[in-house]
Amino acid sequence: MRNTFLIEDIIEIGKRRSTSRCFLGISIFFLLLSCSTLAQVQNLDEPLSKKVHPTGYIDPDNYVVGPGDSLFVLIKGLDEIAWKVNVSQEGTIYIPKVGEVNLKSLSLSEAKKKIEVSIKKFYKNVDIFVSLAEIRKIKVGLFGDVKKSSAFYLPANTRLSDLVMNSELINPTADLRNIKIVSDYNETNYYDFVSFIRKNDKTQNPFLSEGDFIYVDKGDKTYVILGSVKFPSSYNFKPNETAYDAINLAGGFLTKAKKDTLEIIRFADDNKTQISFFISSDDSKKFQLQNKDKLVVRSIPEFLLDEIVSVEGFVRFPGVYKIKDGETKLSEIIYSAGGFLPKASLSDASLFRRTLSDTTDGEYERLKNIARKDMTDDEYDYLKAKARQPLGKVVVNFRDIFEKKISKEDIVLRKNDAIFVPEKKDYINLIGQVVQPGKVPFDKKLQVKDYIALAGGFGWRAIESDVRVVRANSGEWIDEDDVEVLYPGDIIWIPEDPPPPKFWDFTKDALFIIGQVATVVTAAVAIIMSKR
Repeated sequence: MRNTFLIEDIIEIGKRRSTSRCFLGISIFFLLLSCSTLAQVQNLDEPLSKKVHPTGYIDPDNYVVGPGDSLFVLIKGLDEIAWKVNVSQEGTIYIPKVGEVNLKSLSLSEAKKKIEVSIKKFYKNVDIFVSLAEIRKIKVGLFGDVKKSSAFYLPANTRLSDLVMNSELINPTADLRNIKIVSDYNETNYYDFVSFIRKNDKTQNPFLSEGDFIYVDKGDKTYVILGSVKFPSSYNFKPNETAYDAINLAGGFLTKAKKDTLEIIRFADDNKTQISFFISSDDSKKFQLQNKDKLVVRSIPEFLLDEIVSVEGFVRFPGVYKIKDGETKLSEIIYSAGGFLPKASLSDASLFRRTLSDTTDGEYERLKNIARKDMTDDEYDYLKAKARQPLGKVVVNFRDIFEKKISKEDIVLRKNDAIFVPEKKDYINLIGQVVQPGKVPFDKKLQVKDYIALAGGFGWRAIESDVRVVRANSGEWIDEDDVEVLYPGDIIWIPEDPPPPKFWDFTKDALFIIGQVATVVTAAVAIIMSKR
């Protein structure tokens, strides 16, 4: 877009200043030369034009005025006089009636004071307002472990972070703790950008200047911080860095950190054998790290570990309760929760132990990835049974504990146990081929056939001889003939008789088979006739 405007400006100037073909030819020559230069500038600027967003506000004390900046100058007295002046390549501005003002190497705040002093020599009893109207562009180079080494035109208030935090420029393997910047005056400085991110050390995030050469080295020397710090990770190594510095860089200790015993695992002089050093947090300020060290911060054993269980569902006071791990019993917690509500279903109540649910059944995981045809019957039965089993469920009979008062069934709780007491299921659920599938109120006097009758009887495609009952608690499938008693929540399933093949499909298959047989017979007859 910018090229287009500049090209149009050059053509317009050529038309205004001369009508001769000679001048137009010269204009076109310089136009082509300018296009070539502008194309190069555009290529430098485009990669960051939409990606780098420098700091929105200018700090007058830190921003250094330079060639290309525009300043707005207002003099307010009896009349208002305003100018927009540009800083020349020599670092000066020109103000009518005042003359030249040299702003070279001055900060914006210093430049404002100098302009004000210069104006007041010629204008008395006036108010002066000076501000930065337009920011100049600077050219910097980015090299090293980057996606593509290149030079960029950027606003003069661009900081190092505006480049480094652009993921499309820096490689993941780059060393952000030893970034080298060589100024246009051949002054070299190193910056630890990770310190800026972690500790907000703004000295490690400088403003970029015209002609800066930025080199991001490839990370090679590293150390690792493990354990109870806020940001355990691998960090690029810096010379003379102590264990204390590394811990601060990693965000500091966690509350549970065991500060009196820090372990440093280090390679011996043979670069093969590893040895350990043990220091305290006080000693860490003097202990210097080396390349490939591992700093291990261990945790205080059983520090601030909750010993609680949760009780949910139909109890009077559901919520979280404190226990003594391995001593508190289930009945004690239920009584602490106020006991069961009238609609609580003790037969469906459950206890889940998370330590059990976290375990992995290797055989079950293996069978999930095998097709049914490749399984034995035992393997398939195991897969079905395992799939029905709720993760982490502990076998507990709540009715034996709270109704029959069998104390040996009163299980001892562990931390993080979860108790769930659902509402009573006062219905039998009918699914499949019945006229009106759904829930039918439970009546302990009724049998399977009675519930089917209440649901309107069998559907048109029902397989009446293959009715099954699925137990609500266990998920077990039982044939109708083997069911002696139904329980609330049980499911009665009436399977569907698959429809017969359509007439045309049957006829098509029959004709195909007859055709094949006819072909074989014809071939056989031909062979027999040929032998005669």
